[in-house]
Amino acid sequence: MSVSLSLRRFLAKPWIWAYVAAVGAWLATVIFTSGQAATGLATAALIFASFSTMVAIGQMFVITLGPGNVDLSIPTTMVLSGTIAIKTMDGDPAMIPVGLPLAVIVGIGVGSFNYGLIRGLNIPPIIATLSSQFVIWSIAIVWNRGLRIKPPEILGDFPSSDILGFPVIAILVIALAAVMHVVLTRTVYGRSVTAIGQSQRAARLSGVKVERVRMTAYVASAVFAALAGFLLASFSGGAALNMGQPYLLTSIAVVVIGGTSVAGGDGNVPGLWGAALFLFLLSAMLNTFGVGEGVKQILTGAIVILVIVLASFRRAPD
Repeated sequence: MSVSLSLRRFLAKPWIWAYVAAVGAWLATVIFTSGQAATGLATAALIFASFSTMVAIGQMFVITLGPGNVDLSIPTTMVLSGTIAIKTMDGDPAMIPVGLPLAVIVGIGVGSFNYGLIRGLNIPPIIATLSSQFVIWSIAIVWNRGLRIKPPEILGDFPSSDILGFPVIAILVIALAAVMHVVLTRTVYGRSVTAIGQSQRAARLSGVKVERVRMTAYVASAVFAALAGFLLASFSGGAALNMGQPYLLTSIAVVVIGGTSVAGGDGNVPGLWGAALFLFLLSAMLNTFGVGEGVKQILTGAIVILVIVLASFRRAPD
């Protein structure tokens, strides 16, 4: 009886179905290709889902702060951090200890700038991060102009290297997600983020340093985006100006499909991996079936809307 009840509670978690859908998309693709794509597709899914999960972790903390909180500067932060790091390293492995901290510093700077606009000028987050995106983009263009530098070879090979067939980058991002799950659910900071999302006024009255917590969330989002940009630029052989473009919609879609409430106050880390895997495998499946890019974007948007609608029904009073 207790086992059956535990199973029902487990299956009631909405993010479980992201993993089920990911497996379904993988199986459909494998069957369509007569099994030829099985291993390669799984490996590619783990690698690319790692980038999506990394940026989604930061976005999740921001969205959990409550309605209106979202970071739209993620794509340009990825480009700027990747550009500066690659240019600084100049293909020299000995410069990796310099390039990586620089990427983190870029993230801290962008996150602080974003929150400066939000708090200092009282600009809504969606407008503030959209505006900062143009500023960051302009700086990235200046730094990236004529950039033809390759990353250090050891760094370029790192994301696709494996341990017992499992990509190293996936192992690291799984570990990162586990730590962030603990931070969200077991620490004062994580509980403060959740409290602010549920009621900012009540959180402030209970002694939560609301503005400090919010600033940390925006800085963390930018840092995760910067690290993802650093790794993506290394993996793809250089920092392209358009490399961060897909991650704006992806970061939000992964958060929503992964079980985080867009109303705030209910973040979820375990679902991020399932959602990231599902979106990549859905795209791969549709590519295999010969479906165009426009249809893929429509399906992704429709899935996000469906998840939000279903979540609203789940939270509606009886």
